This record gives sequence, structure tokens and C-alpha cells, in this order.
Amino acid sequence: MLQIQNLGKSFAGTAIFSHIGLQLQRGEFVALLGESGVGKSTLLNCIAGLERPDTGSVVVAGTDLATLDDDGCARLRRSQLGFVFQAFHVLPHLTVAENVSLPLRLLGRPDDARVQGLLAAVGLGELGTRMPAQLSGGQLQRVAIARAVVHAPGLLLADEPTGNLDPVTAELVLGLLQTQVREAGAACLLVTHSAAAAARADRVLRLTAQGIQAVPG
Repeated sequence: MLQIQNLGKSFAGTAIFSHIGLQLQRGEFVALLGESGVGKSTLLNCIAGLERPDTGSVVVAGTDLATLDDDGCARLRRSQLGFVFQAFHVLPHLTVAENVSLPLRLLGRPDDARVQGLLAAVGLGELGTRMPAQLSGGQLQRVAIARAVVHAPGLLLADEPTGNLDPVTAELVLGLLQTQVREAGAACLLVTHSAAAAARADRVLRLTAQGIQAVPG
């Protein structure tokens, strides 16, 4: 589902990371660790086509992102990717249910039952008509996670998805991500500082400026 070769990215002449190589298969749940500032979020952005790497290639579902323009990357994200951002990026003028349903509506596949089922799965079943301003940070994170998986994407990218959640809700959310991997056949790359979250993964990797190394289990 994901193949990265020799990926490198710099800002203002300073290398953020280089020589990154990674493969994810469908049905695989991988955790990525790393110190703050090493480029974990930047790597996710490159995988999603939100930023362009300086060197190397990113292939998602058989498509090399280098062959796509910005509109092509947006279409690929719409159909193949689910992205959970640290900053939520929940749209303030839409209700909770409307935010979660957005990927389905963009694909022309509205499914209110699917939306309500996911809201119930993340503990927000009674809050579908609320506006984002009425929710806590933890609730907004759960909205973002439900939105990321609602269209059953082949690749899930999760940037610290449990960082704003209490332990019980964090376990619920990790279970939802695992369900998408196990039952829907998605691949998931989870960026986290949480040892408990990493323990749920099939593989644990560490990102440094020099590349990615496996963390012994």
C-alpha cells in the first residue's frame, strides 16, 4: 500500500531527514517513534502529498506521487488516504456529523448509517448535531479520527491521535484504528510518543535524521 525509497527533505538548507525507506502492506499496523523536531509530521505530509520531498519517491496504492500535480494528489488523498492531524482540522461551520460525513460526500457516497455507527464507536453517538466549538479537545480528536476512517481508506496516517485523550478513550480509538487494519485491510502508520500506543503495533520503527530503524520487540 505504501512504498518509500531514499526520501529526503530539507528546510532552509538544513536536512530534516534523508535516506528514508519504508514499506507498508495492507493489514499492517506500524508505529513510528522519534524525538521532537526529527520530522515525523513532515514525513507524514510527504506521504500524503501535502509537501513535496527533495529526493526519493513515495508510491501510494501503486501511484508515484511525483507523477501527480496538486489536484491529482488531492484526488488520491480523497480516495485512498485517511489522515488524523495533531491540530484536528475539523471544519468549524459544520456539525460533528457533517464533518465526519465529508469524505463520503466528496466521493459521492453519502451514508448516514455509517457516520452514526462511527460516532457511536468513538463515544460521540449523541453529539452528531453539535458544532465543533461546543466540544472539548479530546472530543474533537475523536471527530477527526471518525472522519479519517469513514470512507474505509487503504492507508491511514495518524499523527499523535491519542495525545489529547484520556487512557480509556485512547484505547477505544486505537481499537478503532486496529479494526480498520484487521477487518478493512487498511495499512496504518501511527506517529506517537506513547509506549502504550506503540505496543499495539505489528512493528515499531524509529525515525532519525539518518533514516528509519526497526525497534526490537
